[in-house]
Amino acid sequence: QVRLVESGGGLVQAGGSLRLSCAASGRTFSYSAMGWFRQAPGNEREFVATIAWSGTVTRYADSVKGRFTISRDITRNTLYLQMNSLKPEDTAVYYCAGRTTGAWAMGPREYDYWGQGTQVTVSA
Repeated sequence: QVRLVESGGGLVQAGGSLRLSCAASGRTFSYSAMGWFRQAPGNEREFVATIAWSGTVTRYADSVKGRFTISRDITRNTLYLQMNSLKPEDTAVYYCAGRTTGAWAMGPREYDYWGQGTQVTVSA
């Protein structure tokens, strides 16, 4: 059974930082693209960042570009999202997702596996 488990969420003041982790089990994602999405109350799930299987190609939503960094540790089968200069509008549940192919993608429907999410709350 494939599982993606996010951790690292919490409450932080505006301008602060958090590092999210996503531990994968049941399947190796070494050759798969992965991504982070988020969903705020009343909103649709939106793309945050994606990383290709090689780890050398990344893409970000304009709203987080320059502040967030996606990375992966293949040896640990773990995905990360470093979030700096956090803003109240970053408040959402953050989800880790994995594909069965190696190419990066921005659409949630292009992902095959999903975690349960971790709450990130940024206070003003």
